[in-house]
Amino acid sequence: MSEEFVNPPAEVARRYRELGYWTDETLGTWPSGTPGRATRTALTGPDGDMTFAELDLAADRMAAGLRARGLRAGEHVVVQLPNTPDFVALSLALFRLGARPVFALPAHREAEITHLVDTAEAVLYVCPPESLDPEYGRLAKEVAARCPSLREVLVAGASASFAALGEADADPVELPAPDPFDVALFLLSGGTTGRPKLIPRTHADYTYQLRESARLCGFGPDSRYLAVLPAAHNFALACPGVLGTLRLGGTAVLAPAPTPEVCFPLIERTRATATSLVPPLLRLWLDAADWNDSDLSSLGLLQVGGAKLDAATARQVPAALGCTLQQVYGMAEGLLNYTRLDDPRDVVFRTQGRPLSPADEVLVLREDGTPAGPGEPGELLTRGPYTLRGYYRAPEHNRVRFTEDGYYLTGDLVTRSAAGNLEVVGRVNDVVNRGGEKVPALELEEHLAADPRVAAAAVVALPDELWGECTCACVVPADAGDPPRLREVQAALRARGLAAYKLPDHLVVFSELPLTAVGKVDKKALREQVLAR
Repeated sequence: MSEEFVNPPAEVARRYRELGYWTDETLGTWPSGTPGRATRTALTGPDGDMTFAELDLAADRMAAGLRARGLRAGEHVVVQLPNTPDFVALSLALFRLGARPVFALPAHREAEITHLVDTAEAVLYVCPPESLDPEYGRLAKEVAARCPSLREVLVAGASASFAALGEADADPVELPAPDPFDVALFLLSGGTTGRPKLIPRTHADYTYQLRESARLCGFGPDSRYLAVLPAAHNFALACPGVLGTLRLGGTAVLAPAPTPEVCFPLIERTRATATSLVPPLLRLWLDAADWNDSDLSSLGLLQVGGAKLDAATARQVPAALGCTLQQVYGMAEGLLNYTRLDDPRDVVFRTQGRPLSPADEVLVLREDGTPAGPGEPGELLTRGPYTLRGYYRAPEHNRVRFTEDGYYLTGDLVTRSAAGNLEVVGRVNDVVNRGGEKVPALELEEHLAADPRVAAAAVVALPDELWGECTCACVVPADAGDPPRLREVQAALRARGLAAYKLPDHLVVFSELPLTAVGKVDKKALREQVLAR
């Protein structure tokens, strides 16, 4: 791997191999053992069904077509596609070719996409068509004009300005197998300071995550996983998600929208057996269960993660939706925690589970760096066979987020029970967790400061019944007689290319922001003042 990646020490890598955590398996290939895999349904949804044979052929032809257009192993591709067969086929094609997808979310706009392309020096950007949203056409032109590393933009559909992804098509060719210990893909950090960072995941560590997650969650060839959240997100992609289901010969059900109106009939039609939600979506599903007339009896497992789920909502799941609840707490950087399928209900309803792997090393430390006792809050640090040792091209950030002996400082405040179950109680880092979408305060503050109507700005999280937390922008206007309004600020941020979920939900005007003794904005005092209003 390049010096741009932080590798684990050689003795650690050797131990993970000897213990069987890391193998020679690579993403995009299927292990043997599923009878009749070729004719089994791999993908289903509004776009119809696709067998494994059809998906394999589509991926092989796309890999050959991309290679014919000049894409090579080791090059980077920003992929921004919704939950469609194109997303899955393209991902497999890139894995097989040895090119590395950078998985962007459908909600991202110029600020995020240009940053990802520039940071990765991506040579290709694949985006949705204007027919899905006219904004994508404008976005593609903007990215193509602003990012010098790009050689081409491909659109997954018709486009008047760019080639279609379907044109990347050629007779399959034999490709050299990727190195299982090389980087296979990039996920995105939730971001606590500034823009998202790139998380390198290797074939070896990600296939281990798929295998172990599927085993723990009881997945097999008969599993039918409903991808409700964006499949580009680690939760829906690999916990065990779309890739973990396909690896075992199961079926991935691709939902075009997460609403009960779309998903409930889809569960009935496809007989989906498992899905994953964030807490705000779960609350919508629970409300809809009162009027639902779809047959949800096939749904056996409902995973909830991305943000903390309150115990009162958790308790409603078994009766309202008729399925087993599993809380999942993890991060794209690696560590995953699951409540087990046979855990007592109180553990499932109140905690976020315990680590996936016996090789996960977890520390919970007080502010002074000493170990916190059972039930005592502290910052979570971790290292293990599927947790990164450093972000891509971020040496300065890595120096403060990783210890010298390889522990990742998550920034999450947790308690740990005597049985090892974790409960998230807060965050060290300044970030708003809006229904599982992370809104970095610093990034939004920087965009607000660029508005000529704003003299000073700070962002705080407020409690919200639906989202868990919502975003409040606290601003000092440049003209006290004409303060900016929320809709005006939101429009200006949209014009700067900020994703919709990062727009402030509330705007509060101050004559001055409270400061600490050293002159920094006192976020605690500021939040108290906002709540008092």
